[in-house]
Amino acid sequence: MKKLLFITLVLLVTNISFGQQKYETEKWKVVDLKFHLNEKVDKPLDLNFGAVIVNEKGITQTIPGFFNGDSEWIVRYCPDFEGAYTYTTYSSNPTLSGLKGDIEVTENKNPNQHGPIVISKKDKQKFSYADGTEYFLLAFELDWLFALDAENKDDIPLTKEIISHVAENNFNQIVMNVYAYDAAWGEKDKIAPEHNFSKPRVFPFGGTNDKPDFTTLNIDFFKHLDRVISHLNEKEIVSHLMIYVWNKFVSWPEPDSKEDNLYFDYVIKRYQAYPNLIWDISKEALAYGRDDMNYITRRIDRLRKLDGHGRLLSVHDYSYCANFPDKVDFISIQEWRPNIYNEMLSKLELHKNKPIFNIEHGGYEKSIYSIFDGAYTDAITCLDRNYKCIFAGTYSTYYWQNTSWYNVVFDPFSLPVENQPKFEYYKYLTRFFEKYNYSELQPNQFFFSTYGLTDNNKLFLFYVSDGVEVIQGQAKVLKSKKVSVTWFNPLTGNYLKGEDRDFGTGDWLHFPKPNEIESPIAIAILEVIE
Repeated sequence: MKKLLFITLVLLVTNISFGQQKYETEKWKVVDLKFHLNEKVDKPLDLNFGAVIVNEKGITQTIPGFFNGDSEWIVRYCPDFEGAYTYTTYSSNPTLSGLKGDIEVTENKNPNQHGPIVISKKDKQKFSYADGTEYFLLAFELDWLFALDAENKDDIPLTKEIISHVAENNFNQIVMNVYAYDAAWGEKDKIAPEHNFSKPRVFPFGGTNDKPDFTTLNIDFFKHLDRVISHLNEKEIVSHLMIYVWNKFVSWPEPDSKEDNLYFDYVIKRYQAYPNLIWDISKEALAYGRDDMNYITRRIDRLRKLDGHGRLLSVHDYSYCANFPDKVDFISIQEWRPNIYNEMLSKLELHKNKPIFNIEHGGYEKSIYSIFDGAYTDAITCLDRNYKCIFAGTYSTYYWQNTSWYNVVFDPFSLPVENQPKFEYYKYLTRFFEKYNYSELQPNQFFFSTYGLTDNNKLFLFYVSDGVEVIQGQAKVLKSKKVSVTWFNPLTGNYLKGEDRDFGTGDWLHFPKPNEIESPIAIAILEVIE
């Protein structure tokens, strides 16, 4: 009788850990399938584990799981459809293998959740959300975001502070590192201690950056990064996650080593489920002699095999993207040259089936400390370069020197007004392209005219910069058309109604920039009147 009771108790414990479990979640919402193994496992990070998930439509996904410390293994999953799902685990550990359960997926009740970022079905050079809603990419570089609250086990207040400003000004993508450590440049001696994150005391591996133990990983580091990426997801902001960075002083294991694969695989397993995630193999992937294109290709192939969710992928290196465009989902380029419009337009014409993203255009807005000046530091000049990328049919990124790297002023609007960044310029920019849907526009620089975007039917936008005072040129498509004219001031977000224009039998553009717009840049909006 005692033996039977003992067996019954063992079965009860086993059922608590591994029994048929049922989870409920919403479409496009992350759910963690958790499993506790009541036995000691040597080298748990090496254990093969995951689940095969099947929905009622018969769609099957193989999702790798990961060790979460404290005898816990997780399969992190994000469903794309409503309905009933089943899962069956697999593992090199027999006790973790063959476990079954159900997932009931209901309608997503968040009206702002549109699913992961994908390539638009309407235009392969544009992005959209999975439900077809336009995604107008405007990124914000924040490499050290992981470090702001890395030692706070209870909350992420500094992260929430800076992200609140990012979200309020309509940036919808953060370019960030999994990890970064120090840099060789910048006015480090001027930085306030509370804003200096150059040498974080956390490390993704065992040990420290100075004395690393590459044979193991720091699970607490990744638990913190979970909170950061999850918060971005709550704010509808994409994490453009750069897995490596070579131009900082990070201690990395040897490329392709077992330790390198341990880190790389763990990142893919742990973060692929987040619908707000885009992969980037490495910042400036080929610029520092650490690796070559073959290594990047092997990393991409490895990632594709592990990522059961199929998130978008790029490489922060145009030489790689140009040589292997089929390996990436969109083209990343770091283009600094003054003739940025023409350079970006040429890339758009070269890569006709890929979105083009100028991830670093040489404009680094400066207000207090010089961290890295690049080629342009003036706020309006930096804004101008963003507009030129956009009018070339591509996407761009904003850098403020005092948040982009190790100096993170997480409370920028506590600074004196003259030192505050011009985030609001980008709020006006995104609102403008919400009003005039960017996904429906193509670049068209008419004969003699300034830069233009148009749907080639009813809407014609002309961008004024570089001292241009009058929009001139020939636009045959406007012949015999009547248009309303409105001017937009990118520095204030204000609109100014101009006089309607009847082209009659003519087709010559002649639109002087109004004296009321004192900004050096402006947009003329021509809308065909029925």
